[in-house]
Amino acid sequence: MRLTSDIAFIKQLSLKKDRITDYNQFPLNLPVIQNFRPITCHPNVTYIVGENGMGKSTLLEGIAVAMGFNPEGGTRNFNFSSYDSHSNLDRYLRIGKGVHKPRDSFFFRAETFYNVSTNIEELDSEPGGPKIIDGFGGKSLHEQSHGEAFFAAFMHRFTGNGLYILDEPEAALSPLRQMSLLARIDDLVNAGSQLIISTHSPIIMAYKHAKIIQLTEDGMKEVILEETSQYSIMKQFFEDRERLLHHLFE
Repeated sequence: MRLTSDIAFIKQLSLKKDRITDYNQFPLNLPVIQNFRPITCHPNVTYIVGENGMGKSTLLEGIAVAMGFNPEGGTRNFNFSSYDSHSNLDRYLRIGKGVHKPRDSFFFRAETFYNVSTNIEELDSEPGGPKIIDGFGGKSLHEQSHGEAFFAAFMHRFTGNGLYILDEPEAALSPLRQMSLLARIDDLVNAGSQLIISTHSPIIMAYKHAKIIQLTEDGMKEVILEETSQYSIMKQFFEDRERLLHHLFE
């Protein structure tokens, strides 16, 4: 059962502008904040896309921290820090929540998922209680390839009726695995989940029950897949590869 707008877990994102006194300091100097407009989230999937440096990951981190997640990822029960480098953007974000609470939740951050995996092993090495790794398929995440470990979380740890915030989940995935993730997104949506995803992958952006917010130096805008810079560049490359390569190598 897909969520509808009236029961979405996160309905809207906005800035607490009354708290901002200086837009010249990080993270308030990022393009995503300089040109921020309130975002009405899609009840199923909201994509945040754009070039490097626009502030996508910082925005997702701010959303996650404001929702009670550990900045490096995991569930709300994870409370470790490998390197305290997260921004304070969560202080300036206003999260418009729905009346319903998710049964499950996870902040997946490709950049720091290795740290999550290490923390799981450290916690499971302590005596007593069920093993956390059992919720990820039972096999050590460090004994799998990067992509396999990612998928262990997507397939085993994400159980549905949940809020899932994913930052660049395609980072270790082949194109075939990206299509598999697209199918998994559909499974989760049909199980009553809402996802907020930052990605560079046109494949992952292709989910139809979704909204795409593209970030540029000029601002943020809702677009369709074919209007994203990622789709346009890939389409141009494969349709006129020789000309593009000529210009790149001349």
